[in-house]
Amino acid sequence: MSTAAAESPPAKRRRTDSGNENAALIEGLPDHISEICLSKVNRPSLLSAVCTRWRRLLYSAEFPSFPSLYALFVESNSDPGRVNPSVRFMCFNPVSSKWDPLPPPPPDPPLHRILYRHPSFISFNLPIQCVSAAGKLILIAGSNQQLSPAISHPLIFDPISSSWSSGPQIGSPRRWCATGACDGAIYIASGISSQFSSTVAKSIEKLDLTDQNRNNRRFNWEKLRDMRDLRFSREAIDAVGYRRKLLMVNVKGDAIKEGAIYDVVKDDWEAMPEEMLVGWRGPVAAMEEEILYSVDERRGTVRKYDDENREWREVAVVDGGEELLKGATQVTADSGKLCVVTVNGKIVVVDVVAEPAKIWNVEIPDGLEPVSVHVLPRMSQPDFC
Repeated sequence: MSTAAAESPPAKRRRTDSGNENAALIEGLPDHISEICLSKVNRPSLLSAVCTRWRRLLYSAEFPSFPSLYALFVESNSDPGRVNPSVRFMCFNPVSSKWDPLPPPPPDPPLHRILYRHPSFISFNLPIQCVSAAGKLILIAGSNQQLSPAISHPLIFDPISSSWSSGPQIGSPRRWCATGACDGAIYIASGISSQFSSTVAKSIEKLDLTDQNRNNRRFNWEKLRDMRDLRFSREAIDAVGYRRKLLMVNVKGDAIKEGAIYDVVKDDWEAMPEEMLVGWRGPVAAMEEEILYSVDERRGTVRKYDDENREWREVAVVDGGEELLKGATQVTADSGKLCVVTVNGKIVVVDVVAEPAKIWNVEIPDGLEPVSVHVLPRMSQPDFC
């Protein structure tokens, strides 16, 4: 995520826009050369402050995308009856420092039928599982009112076209499963269908979202080699893409854990080394699928995995930073930053490049609580002004 995502809105400046839509982006240069020059500026808010035409350029399909923060929200609701809240998708505009709603998704499946709260689960929120891959956001698993799988085919959002599409039918729709991404493909493993099935609990499916495969007429889910046991169907978990492998740990919290590694190249499974498993004390993410980071849900500490020495090393953060990260429930990593969702409804950013790591909150929309966050290219907004 670029530094622009955390900037304050730029101060008001004197309007320099002449209002001439046919004027050159930079006087004396062809527009295609000007676009190359302007793309080298790493703070989009600086370009936005100059004139309306530059501001429009930032959100056009012709301009290189800058990273933005996307989030799945639900309406916050303290109703004792645990009324099921509405699901919303939003994108944090790093130029204006405001949240913009995504366009409405296709009506099937209806988002209001995806369950997050249920009267039978007073202290437990039902998982709604999203992943990001190949520059797209994918809604892939959830439960309906009958506590059956709510999603039979994934909903895919493409920020570049600012549009949704429906993916192919999942071979075995499921909930409370392992979901993740690696090398532009999404994976769904284990979990429960309408009723428990050992076949589903050991199965794993893959959908390649790379452009070359999506243009293929046979764009479809591919069944892979079964898992070795049924122990990964207890709850919704993240499958972390790391160096062409998927890392999975079967339970959260302080319970005794078991880890498994799926090799996406060899289509084979192996046990997770104990020295790697011990670091799973909260959510884990891989920066560019190369560097593992974990956030301790109890202590709020950040750790980085040293693959060469096979050990987790604590990342020094600014004073008081651990308090902001306690209760971490989900994390994503991109461009030197961790974006963390906490149990008290906060979104916290950790700049792990800085020493010590800087930490700050992202203001969230009133009346909403985050479920998960993802970093993707900014939305195209051709009519943005």
